[in-house]
Amino acid sequence: MMKNEEPFRYTRVLSIAGSDSGGGAGIQADLKTFAALGCYGMTAITALTAQNTLGVSGIHGVPPDMLKAQLSAVLDDIGVDAVKIGMLHAPEIVRTVAWALKHYQVQRVVLDPVMVATSGDRLIAPETVQVLVDELFPQAAVITPNLDEAALLLGRPITAAHELEGAARDLLAMGAQAVLLKGGHLPGDEVTDLLVTGADAAVRLSSPRIASRNTHGTGCTLSSAIAAHLALGEPLDRAVALAREYILQAIAHGADVYTGAGHGPLNHGHAPKVQQTQVRA
Repeated sequence: MMKNEEPFRYTRVLSIAGSDSGGGAGIQADLKTFAALGCYGMTAITALTAQNTLGVSGIHGVPPDMLKAQLSAVLDDIGVDAVKIGMLHAPEIVRTVAWALKHYQVQRVVLDPVMVATSGDRLIAPETVQVLVDELFPQAAVITPNLDEAALLLGRPITAAHELEGAARDLLAMGAQAVLLKGGHLPGDEVTDLLVTGADAAVRLSSPRIASRNTHGTGCTLSSAIAAHLALGEPLDRAVALAREYILQAIAHGADVYTGAGHGPLNHGHAPKVQQTQVRA
């Protein structure tokens, strides 16, 4: 490198989430997504799970001090262009993450409030929910709940498409800056997600439903893809649209693949991109 040249670095995305031993969701899905979209992925693991395509059989939480050490090690040295947050099972874990975001003045945060696995297993302690809302909603550029998670947050079920906007705006009122409410659990041949930001009109993103048993890790993958596109410099609405396009292709390319006896993973590597570099600011 010439003396006066600006150094290059990779586009850096950090996942703060739980580990999925089956490889379809959590940290493992996040790293596959970052790599597929041309980003350099890093991790801070919040919990170890024993799980496969059939469900979760065990959860072992990482101590808060160890989580803080992971976060400090990555952020002190490498830095970050965006962060995706997934499974945070206990109040002290939420508070540790909130501290790191404030201390390191992290921008472009995507919060996927992981509460219920695809199999139906609950992944968060009840007392953690309010701490998550109070500490992390205000620091996230967008939150990405599915209908089960939104129902848990709001204390009411969401059972029809016409209820999406009201639910999303109620989540905004809880302190979120923007909400991508995922409507994939509603019946029908079309899937509609709703992006709401402040007082602006809601953006509906609809697509035909893809028939597949391999839907494990869809929420993790979508939120990771949004974070990757934000890190690459896209505005939120464009990042959401591109992430949604990526996950639809990942579902389609993995629909006929057999992995385990239950809900298998997506095909994260269906169209990998060259790892992106940026001039250091």
